[in-house]
Amino acid sequence: MTGETVVIRPHRSTWMSIALAVVLLVAFAVVAALLRSSHTGAIFEVSDQIAMVGIGILLAAGALLFATPRVRADAEGIQVRNIILFTRRFTWREVLSVSFPDGASFARLELPDDEYLGVLAIQAVDRDRAVEAVRTLRRLHKQAWAD
Repeated sequence: MTGETVVIRPHRSTWMSIALAVVLLVAFAVVAALLRSSHTGAIFEVSDQIAMVGIGILLAAGALLFATPRVRADAEGIQVRNIILFTRRFTWREVLSVSFPDGASFARLELPDDEYLGVLAIQAVDRDRAVEAVRTLRRLHKQAWAD
């Protein structure tokens, strides 16, 4: 077997999450800047402005979580990291197949006992990249089962 390591990341969702994070951060910064100049009858302090920027930072960080999915596969197995930063690794012998069901938003690994794991790094919106990624993973899977 070759020493090939394949790393797959989503493309469109990454760009969209980065754009959303920037918009959220800018929007909350603008609101924070304008907060003390509003004449609503409420009294806003500097701490309120800081809190508003802090909320923007937290929401932007949450949006950036959608840029974190990744698959790393080699001849030995596959490592999947989805939105939450936990990573699971499987040997190819543990994976029954790599599938992309009709109408699904993302690929998945078929596991024993009718279980499956969604692979958010391979998304339907990435079109040709997703097709190529699934083909690559299937090739690695097939090579592992052939040996």
